Amino acid sequence: MSVFTLSVLCVSFSCATAAEPISITVVYNNVISNEDCTASWGLSIYIQGLTDTILFDTGGDGSILLSNMEALGVNPKSIETVVISHIHWDHIGGLAALLENNSDVSVYLPSSFPDNIISSIDSTAQSVVLVSKPQKICAQVWTTGELGTSMKEQSLVIVTEKGLIIITGCAHPGIVNIVEFVKDYWQDDIYLVIGGFHLVVYNEHQVKEIINKLKALGVKRIAPSHCTGGRSIELLKETWHEDFIDLGCGAKVSIGSNGE
Repeated sequence: MSVFTLSVLCVSFSCATAAEPISITVVYNNVISNEDCTASWGLSIYIQGLTDTILFDTGGDGSILLSNMEALGVNPKSIETVVISHIHWDHIGGLAALLENNSDVSVYLPSSFPDNIISSIDSTAQSVVLVSKPQKICAQVWTTGELGTSMKEQSLVIVTEKGLIIITGCAHPGIVNIVEFVKDYWQDDIYLVIGGFHLVVYNEHQVKEIINKLKALGVKRIAPSHCTGGRSIELLKETWHEDFIDLGCGAKVSIGSNGE
């Protein structure tokens, strides 16, 4: 087992697009889309069609994560890379159970994680990569690096011919701040933002202000869930209309080629 600390900035974000669509499946979420799955507080997203098969976050309960994977036909052993957005239990809680089923993975962790947690994960996983700044994970896929102050969090960025896909865990650094950072750093349009937006803590007026800012940033499509909050999700749906994507637990979307 090895721990790597990487903070090298790459100068080019261009890449060959995947020959097949990028497939994004929500395998853990408190928002439900497929009744064959079990809803539970947290988030985990399975991504195929890239050079690596990636799991972004692992939900809060390993048994529920694995049960949902089975219901959706997702083989845990197909996962090559795990990216953990931040340290909260509802995003890292299923990792131990996943590693029991597949330890042959690289796990990308924010470098601010406590040493004891890093050591525990490294004792099982093939490797642990500690992330502080933006870096490439595989062709088309990057991490933003740690963003935020009191709660450090990394988001995932996928480069496609349609624009950038951003996948967030809880967006503790602020969903607008994350989108602004990605747009500025990658110098490309934002095609789709997926995940927890952490709008549940804001009132309706504040949410509408955030929506206006996301619109001004040119976010084409949107797929909020988890900690976004029910009323906030309704407001986002009212704003994006046909460009709103329901990505609760069990939902799947394909991007590129013959996909969305």
